Amino acid sequence: MNGVRIDKWLWAARFFKTRSLATDAVGGGKVKLNGAPAKPAREVKVGDRLDVSNGESRWQVTVLGLSEKRGPASEARLLYEETPDSIAAREAEQLRRKFTHEPAADIHGRPTKRDRRRLGQVGRQ
Repeated sequence: MNGVRIDKWLWAARFFKTRSLATDAVGGGKVKLNGAPAKPAREVKVGDRLDVSNGESRWQVTVLGLSEKRGPASEARLLYEETPDSIAAREAEQLRRKFTHEPAADIHGRPTKRDRRRLGQVGRQ
């Protein structure tokens, strides 16, 4: 096997839960192949470098193996090697999130009637 579609490889390596999510991410510019944006049908080869952004998580990986089929996580981990800089950046981001409180973390959905009344009282005082 010379190469595998980038969206298939990302799905098989378990960066994305579904192949359509991987396709959307590649098409949306959240995945770069060797530093350049790629299309979902672009082939990945052993030795290529990928920059993957999935929500708040970012990885820089080197492709070590190719697979078109999704297997267990233990096998998927053998398909790539994460760079030391990427590991350090992800760990620093995890620590930052652990010790900082997100201001809107307690708000879920629309405010209730009670919340709206409280907001109105704050404005009158």
